[in-house]
Amino acid sequence: MKFKRSAGTLLHPTSFPTKYGIGDLGSSAREFIDFLVETDQSSWQVLPLCPTGYGNSPYASYSAFAGNHYLIDPDILVTKGLLGSDETTIFHIEEGTKVPYDAAFSAKDVLFKTAFERFAKQSKPADKKAFQSFKKDNASWLEDYALFMAAFEHHGKKVWNQWDADLSRRVPAAMKKWQKELSDVISYHEWLQYEFYTQWKDLRAYANERSIQIIGDIPIFVDHNSADVWANPHLFEIDEQGNRVLVAGVPPDYFSETGQLWGNPLYKWDVMEKEGYTWWINRFRQTLTLYDAIRVDHFRGFDAYWEIKATEKTAINGRWVKGPGKNLFKAIISNLGTLPIIAEDLGVLTKEVVDLRDSFHFPGMKILQFAFSDNAANGFLPHNYTTSNCVVYTGTHDNDTSIGWFDQGTDLERHRAREYTRTDGARINWELIRLGMLCVADQCIVPMQDFMNGDTTHRMNFPGFSSGWWEWRYTQEMFKSVDRGYIKYLVNLSNRNTRVSNDDAILMDIMAE
Repeated sequence: MKFKRSAGTLLHPTSFPTKYGIGDLGSSAREFIDFLVETDQSSWQVLPLCPTGYGNSPYASYSAFAGNHYLIDPDILVTKGLLGSDETTIFHIEEGTKVPYDAAFSAKDVLFKTAFERFAKQSKPADKKAFQSFKKDNASWLEDYALFMAAFEHHGKKVWNQWDADLSRRVPAAMKKWQKELSDVISYHEWLQYEFYTQWKDLRAYANERSIQIIGDIPIFVDHNSADVWANPHLFEIDEQGNRVLVAGVPPDYFSETGQLWGNPLYKWDVMEKEGYTWWINRFRQTLTLYDAIRVDHFRGFDAYWEIKATEKTAINGRWVKGPGKNLFKAIISNLGTLPIIAEDLGVLTKEVVDLRDSFHFPGMKILQFAFSDNAANGFLPHNYTTSNCVVYTGTHDNDTSIGWFDQGTDLERHRAREYTRTDGARINWELIRLGMLCVADQCIVPMQDFMNGDTTHRMNFPGFSSGWWEWRYTQEMFKSVDRGYIKYLVNLSNRNTRVSNDDAILMDIMAE
């Protein structure tokens, strides 16, 4: 799929400023969309919206299909009559630049349980009918997910293979028993998903009505402690007791000398192929109900992935194993049609990975922070882009902010960056933004931290570290200070305003001068 020449911002919803400690799908999200419109941008990229597990990472989720219910806005529940404004006020949390996850979760748990009880008792027939329709339409994943979450909580949040043995093995009689015993909690989790999807659908409509497309993110692997693995054990490299046998990661790279040991159970691709890749087709179908386009994480893993024994302590001792390759995407496309995919093709690229990407005309990614580490032939330098069918970023959620990167870069990197931008590096974030905007890449995506002049304290994630990340959020004061005029100027200077014709863009450039 060919994307229009455009500009956008990378920002996860948890980073919005709200009264509840964690960003959500309410007014702050709409204010951000208005910011995109005001600055003539046309894309909003988010990280996975799934429910987070270990370390609050959106790449470690309890489900590849469910939504993160902590993104539900309590104020919207007030407008629906399910909460009183006086009830929400006592749970307000002071604004800050870090998400206090535990406090935010505790507050929202209380509010959501109250709202659900009222929904169950006093909701209008039309609302109950909509809820039932949602459950029916999403039964293929929702039933397993709701039971998984109810059982997970009942068993003290232990991993699913440490539950009641028969439930862990999904013995039919045990499934019926637990479904009955945990029916109220199951209904609660079904309602949370209904409310998340309803609020997200409304927010996406708000964006689309203003010509803003939303780019989602689909992690290649799923978490071991997830409804996906519990419900489909035959599709994953686990033993009869549910323990991981072979896990995912990457060998030593830019981010880590010992590689990254992710720990996700690997897929049994041979079994998936025999089943016509049905699980993947369903996953993409569901994901496309949320987004207008999808960034596919760790794309190179579909060609070949790094296999590590679950007993290893690091990712050093692994091996490359051939993945499903073109067969997977042919199966998905034959069922779903053209896929609006961005391939996260970073890491160790081979001719085969490039061929897989280009065979389906998926745009790859160009990271400007990677451009200055060696010589003038570096493929991340804008003058070396051989096609416009790519997406350029100053950095991703795994990188430092551009200011943080420059401050901590090697002397050689800093010198080359200054030389290439013909500046002293004092505004390096804006110099990289300008390079990205003016290059040939069809899309230019900038992390919000770079628009906010954020230093390394505003970094979102550091690969290889399992805790203490994913916490960044901004304040209203930081949001108001963003130089909207300069962003708009760059968008129009580089012909990335999809709302105007080329002649209009030229006229705006002249007026700006």
